[in-house]
Order: sequence, then C-alpha cells, then structure tokens
Amino acid sequence: MNTLPLITGHALDDCLAWRSDGPVSVREFLADAQLLAARLPAGDWLLNVCQDRYRFAVGFAAGLLTGKGSLQPASQSAETLSRIQHDFPGTVCLCDSAFESGDLPRLDFPELHAVDRPHVMEIPSVPADQVAAILFTSGSTGIPQAHRKSWGKLLANGLAGAAALALNNCPHTIVGTVPVQHSYGFESTLLLALHGRCSFWAGKPFYPQDIAAALSTVPQPRLLVTTPFHLSALLAAEIELPSIDLLLSATAPLSLELAARAEQRTGAPLHEIYGSTETGQIAVRRTTDGPRWALLPAIRLRQHEEITFASGGHIEGEMPMGDRIEIHDDCHFTLLGRHADLINIAGKRTSLAYLNHQIATIPGIVDACFYLPDDERPDGITRLAAFVVAPALSVRDIQAALRSRIDAVFMPRPLVRVAALPRNSTGKLPRDALQALHRTHTRHD
Repeated sequence: MNTLPLITGHALDDCLAWRSDGPVSVREFLADAQLLAARLPAGDWLLNVCQDRYRFAVGFAAGLLTGKGSLQPASQSAETLSRIQHDFPGTVCLCDSAFESGDLPRLDFPELHAVDRPHVMEIPSVPADQVAAILFTSGSTGIPQAHRKSWGKLLANGLAGAAALALNNCPHTIVGTVPVQHSYGFESTLLLALHGRCSFWAGKPFYPQDIAAALSTVPQPRLLVTTPFHLSALLAAEIELPSIDLLLSATAPLSLELAARAEQRTGAPLHEIYGSTETGQIAVRRTTDGPRWALLPAIRLRQHEEITFASGGHIEGEMPMGDRIEIHDDCHFTLLGRHADLINIAGKRTSLAYLNHQIATIPGIVDACFYLPDDERPDGITRLAAFVVAPALSVRDIQAALRSRIDAVFMPRPLVRVAALPRNSTGKLPRDALQALHRTHTRHD
C-alpha cells in the first residue's frame, strides 16, 4: 500500500502553528492529534466545524489517523446538516463553539493539556488513496455539490501551491481571513502549512482591527490569505497595519484598482489564486502584471467546443470548468467570464460580471450585485434585478449613473437599496440567499 507523510518539509521541532499562548511545534501538533484521535467516536466521516484553525487542523489530522474523511460544506445550515446526515451515514460532528448539530453525534473539542502529550518520534503516514476530505461547492450557482479528495492529491495540491508562490525557500507565517473549511482557505492556509514549510495563525480574523492584531502577533515574513471583500474593507478602514510580505486573494475577481491600492498601501506583492472546488487551485497571477494566469505545475487544459477541461497534477481526473477561457500556450490563459454569467436580452449579449463591475464602480456604491431570476415572467421578457448598498445615494441617482454605463435593456427592474448583501464568510453570494432577497422585494409586484 502506497503511503505518504502527513507533513512534509518540516522537522518535528519546527513551528507549525501560532496560538494566542505562543508557537506550536510539529511534534506538539501530532501529539494533540493522537490525543484527539483516541477520543473520536466511531464513524466513517468527520464534520469538522471548529472555528479555531488550529483545532480544525488537529481534528483533520486525527480524522486521517483514524480513517475518517473530513466533510467540509461551505454552509453549516440546518438544511446542509440534514443533507449530510442522509448522504453520509456515520458522520460525527466535531465542534469548538456553540453549534446546533441537530441529530448528528457530536464531540466538543476537549481540553488537550501539554502534560498529557505523548512524545512523538516520527511523522505518521497516510494511504495515498484514502479519501481525506470531501469539499462542497459554495452554492453560488445552485445546490452545493460534493467532491472527494484523496490524500495523495491533497499533498500534491499543497506542494504545487507552495511552488507557485515560491514559498519553499522562504516559508511564511500565514494569517487567513477565510474559513479553513472552504476549499481556498483549506488549500492556502492548512495545506500550505502541512506541505509548504509554512506556519499558520490559529484564528480567523474578520474585522480590519482583528486582522491587524493577528498580523502583529506572528513573526515575519507574513502572508495574508484573504478575499477582495475582506481586502477592500481592510484598506477602507485606514488603520495602521503591521508589515505584510505577501498578499493572496481568491473567491471572486479582483479589480486592478484594488490590487494596485493594496500593493501601494502594504508594499507587498499581491497574487491571485484561480481554481474551483472541483479542480482545486490551478493557476496564479500577480494582478498588477496583467490578465494572464500561469498554470500550477503539472496542470493541463484542453478545450472541446466551448468547454475547457482541466487535468493533471492534483486534479481528481478531468474536470469541466465553468469559466470561458482563452488558452495562449501550455502554461498561460486568460479568463473571459463564466458560462452561467452570459445574458441575452432582446438579442443583446452581456455578462453578469460586466454588469456587476459597472455598478460597483459608481462613486458612492459600497457593495452591489445584479441578479437574474430563474423564473420567466408571464410576458416572456427577462428582467434583471440589482441590489445595492449605497447609504448616500438614492435609487434615482444610481439609475442615472447606470444609464451612462450600460445598455437600456440591461437596466435592473427592480433596483433595490439594502443595508447589506447576504455574503457568506468568503464574500460570495449564495444563489439561494439572492433568491430569498429577490422574493422579499418582488412579492407584491
């Protein structure tokens, strides 16, 4: 049986994580994983909803040591838990905070005392073909879909990410604003630590002051793993920031203007990671260098008609991609937008990405998005809606600004001012949340 190490690139006494009470070595981390593994109830799957990144990592490792795959849904709603209970019998829920686990058997993360830690002498190995994690799509385009990831592919994923960001010869301390359960947060915080010689901060700071405080707690060089949503809020807060050596962004397109502002403010290069739950991370670019993406090692693309397929490296098989892509050569491509974003009204074509960019760049707009309803109106005419956060602007002001930017057939009806958009913890807008928002504001139409 082919086995692969749980951690690569680190010696046992190297630092793997930083907690509020100080650093944690690889040896101490593995000892905690062994202690937790001995307490895990029987079952095939581990639903790890720990909010503390270190506790999640210990739970993930304990699951690997006991043959339990890690279930990592983007949402932790009651509906999601019910679906997991039905689809994955034998699931145990691991929690470190108040959490309604429903009918699932649960284990509250126990206190693991340093005096009880066994003395670990070697890094354990895991079968390469063991299902280590099942990641779920975000639901931004429909019902979340499950994707199995073997330990061999996850290890390759971590190595590829570290190579793409040139971290092997200069390991960083990672502070992440994204949940570790999310595929991007999982890859770019935990896998980079396990297989990229990096260490990670245990917390998940959200507000600008918390991000600054977390950064100041850990040593340089520092890598901030974040999203356009969090990054925009951090820069807008205009607070003093500790030194940042590298910025990484994903989950949504990053504008050139925001990237340039971030680099100017921090002095750190900003890179974007491109990928999906289905494929994992597959490409990287420095946003201010231009629109072209560079594929990660061993990843290959091919096109058939209008669909692009990704394979090789850490990808499980060959996966169709949801984006329209222009391939330049074996290593580079440009994104043209999502297939699902294309809109045709009265013979005129555009994309939701283009419309969202136009409305979001209107001065005074804090946040905004267009929405295309699934149901067709009785008159057969497609009607776009838009939701905006703009405390200082009226609907009339926004409509006037939009008329100078987009064709009249794409003007939103209705255009609704709201206090906030229903973004999830990674800054995405799940489609079911937009559907509910749309129903609320059109039920009397």
